[in-house]
Amino acid sequence: MIDLTKNEEVLEKAVERAKEKGVVIPTLAQMKNPDLIPEKVKERLKEVDLWDVDPVNLFRISWNNEPTESGGQYGGVNYVELPSELTGVDARIIALVGKWMPTGAHKIGPTFGCLVPKLVTGQFDPTSEKAVWPSTGNYCRGGAYNSKLLGCESIAILPEEMSQERFEWLEDMADEVIPTVGSESNVKEIFDKCWELKETRDNINVFNQFEELGNHLWHYEVTGNAMAKAFEDMDGQNLAGVVLTSGSAGTLGAADKVKELYPHAKLAVSEALQCPTLLNNGYGAHRIEGIGDKHIPWVHNVKNTDMVMAVDDDYVMNIVRLFNTDVGHEYLKEIGVPEETVENLDLMGISCIANMLSAIKFAKYYELGEDDVIVTVFTDSMELYGSRVEEMIEEADGYKKMDAAVDYERYILGTTIDYVEELNYYTKKRIHNLKYYTWIEQQGRELEELNAQWYDYDNYWGELHKMAPEIDELINEFNKRTGLLEELEE
Repeated sequence: MIDLTKNEEVLEKAVERAKEKGVVIPTLAQMKNPDLIPEKVKERLKEVDLWDVDPVNLFRISWNNEPTESGGQYGGVNYVELPSELTGVDARIIALVGKWMPTGAHKIGPTFGCLVPKLVTGQFDPTSEKAVWPSTGNYCRGGAYNSKLLGCESIAILPEEMSQERFEWLEDMADEVIPTVGSESNVKEIFDKCWELKETRDNINVFNQFEELGNHLWHYEVTGNAMAKAFEDMDGQNLAGVVLTSGSAGTLGAADKVKELYPHAKLAVSEALQCPTLLNNGYGAHRIEGIGDKHIPWVHNVKNTDMVMAVDDDYVMNIVRLFNTDVGHEYLKEIGVPEETVENLDLMGISCIANMLSAIKFAKYYELGEDDVIVTVFTDSMELYGSRVEEMIEEADGYKKMDAAVDYERYILGTTIDYVEELNYYTKKRIHNLKYYTWIEQQGRELEELNAQWYDYDNYWGELHKMAPEIDELINEFNKRTGLLEELEE
């Protein structure tokens, strides 16, 4: 569980730092429902850009932000529907859009979910400790940004082969940036660097997204409700499933909420074919930035997972090129893809395209029709990957209409139901048991807790899911102690 034990001595320091920095912390309830946010906060947001380093942007950690880069307020859930003219399937595929959160990625949410419970209980001292954010990309960006807003220093850790845009942005935001060996697939090296820091430095606090249950809980409480609202908003007939690439497995927590509300919905979890850990106990390396692998995250509720699948990173990278060139756009319009859809294709970052292909696989596997809805997430946008598109075009020596036609036919319409496995009790347990090698043998977690995740399922995951109101109460107490909340409510 998330430890909510108070350390009063440190908590007082955190309160004083918040007063000094003018920090008011939003509750999870406010992130779900912006109607609960004080009007003075909304007025203040009219003067603030989406990416500004201003504590008031903590209130923009929401799926309900107005889709604008400056002065935005709130509206309905940000989602888009991918039409059948693009996907080639009758099922309706909708995706929550992460671009309209601060930093342009939804990882800003789980970093909040990991840091804030420790801050408001006094388990983290913003005046002396550094928050360490091990990541394959967006998580350390979100962690560095939230650290800055909450008045503490940060260390970002990510593989050296991640996109140039990420490193350039982190140089200005994090207090320290540590590149590790390898690419998206080298998560073990990130963990090793965390252990090195623990052994050689004082006053650090590691927020490992792959094991911090606050990651799962934030998505369960905030993203899960946003998915349900998006489905209700579009008058869907049948919510067939939630389809997501794994990554840290935090976003998979949203499916726990969706399946509580819609018990017939399924959760399908995807990964790169070049590193099929869930599907085939495999290993390797891949190019789908945004999803780490070669282990099963501690926060993955495997028992609630219905299907695993793999997508080829070659499919993904060629669609990146199709979706982000003028030639690709012209071709898609010619074949009948709505202009509005084409103009919004840059809302999909690399892992988002993997999510789209996985949703198409899911629709084809279950032979879904026009009354069926699949929900996924566009975690970030191509704003963070411009250099990758340039590299691909250079490698292809230009990009022509015939190339676009081939890419569409081969990689979207050509998506098949290969590399898909429906899970039963024992195949789920096979995947769950893989946690042992990473988390018990390497990372020092307790075997008793690993077994509780499986054998004491309702108590373990069920009690975790009940913790949001308690965390909100602690946030409210913290805000009252700073005195800043009262000013907002006057």
